Amino acid sequence: MRVFLDFEASSLGDDSYPIEVGWVFEDGSGDSRLIAPLPAWTDWDARAESSHKIRREQLVAEGQAPQAVAAHLMKVFAGHKLYASAPSWDGKWLSVLLRGGGFPRHALRLADTEEACVEAAFAVLGPQHDGAVLEIVHEAREAARLTPVAHRAQADAEHERLIWLDVTRRAEAVAAGL
Repeated sequence: MRVFLDFEASSLGDDSYPIEVGWVFEDGSGDSRLIAPLPAWTDWDARAESSHKIRREQLVAEGQAPQAVAAHLMKVFAGHKLYASAPSWDGKWLSVLLRGGGFPRHALRLADTEEACVEAAFAVLGPQHDGAVLEIVHEAREAARLTPVAHRAQADAEHERLIWLDVTRRAEAVAAGL
């Protein structure tokens, strides 16, 4: 099953680390975790905080240890395909979390949500309609821009799942007209 994943982070800097992870399975079930910072994770950007509204003190008080979060993700995501809207950034934070949790940095891998959308449209329309597939994905992305991003991990993962569902619906509508 597909899983749409998103992270919130301490900043967009080289020393940034994950502070929240959220995910939504293609069936709509999902969850999130606040991540307590390890002692070596000291990077913090007030601009990032103003976006996600998570205070470092909140992470210390309410966050789960990276080891526990990483172990949970390894269990929950086993056998599933993971997608993120920004796999380079989210992949960086996933790697930091996994290493902080004692796992190899590539124990879990992310693909781009765009890939899931293209696959969904091709599954409905077939490879002979590649122009329609690209148009459908573009239209769904444009429509999604009208909905503001929450900058909270689970809500943003759900946003990506909804785009994927919209692509599927649009492809089915095109297929019905063929």
